[in-house]
Amino acid sequence: MLGLNLDPATIIIIAAFLLFAFPIHEFCHALAAYRLGDSTAKYYGRLTLNPIVHFDPIGGGLLALTALFGGFIFGWAKPTPVNPMNLQGGHRGEALVALAGPASNAVMAVAAAIPLRFMLGSTLDVPFVILQSLYLFVYVNVILAIFNLVPIPPLDGSKLLFGVLDPQTAYRLRPVLEQYGIFIFIVLILPLFNGESILSMTVGRFAVAIVRLLVGQ
Repeated sequence: MLGLNLDPATIIIIAAFLLFAFPIHEFCHALAAYRLGDSTAKYYGRLTLNPIVHFDPIGGGLLALTALFGGFIFGWAKPTPVNPMNLQGGHRGEALVALAGPASNAVMAVAAAIPLRFMLGSTLDVPFVILQSLYLFVYVNVILAIFNLVPIPPLDGSKLLFGVLDPQTAYRLRPVLEQYGIFIFIVLILPLFNGESILSMTVGRFAVAIVRLLVGQ
């Protein structure tokens, strides 16, 4: 049975994502949409870094539970409203708006990995909780960046897929994926192999490899 993990680094990471990383992710979606001609997010007050307006009880609660009880850490904020009809570039514009979120996670991961790599390679006596918190911040941001790029609705990767496909193929594929995407997603997150899901095995292992590359460990 999984035990409750109440170490300081875990609490710091939960707070960091609910207060900063999730709002930044959604703000980047909103800003990209606004720059491409859609003011829907701004109209609903989502063109902001205020964590309260981006908080999703289920996604935030899942982040806390997966962090506190161990395993594959993930969660989400309240999805940013976007009207694709207002976007410049059609499907390409929608793909750019979708990419803005995972790209923000990648940038945050790199930004945290730079000081962490320096600390790990120096002789400074850095408190372990700081090193652990920075590592977890890098790791979870990498996971979220990869996870959101999975091309299954409602994840950002599905919008990217529709944006790079030719319009006729996207027109035929989109309703199928949007109708059955949730069922595919459930299969991917079910613990099938020694308590691990297909998604956690693939995304988790890929994330570990990227984190090691970023922090030099």
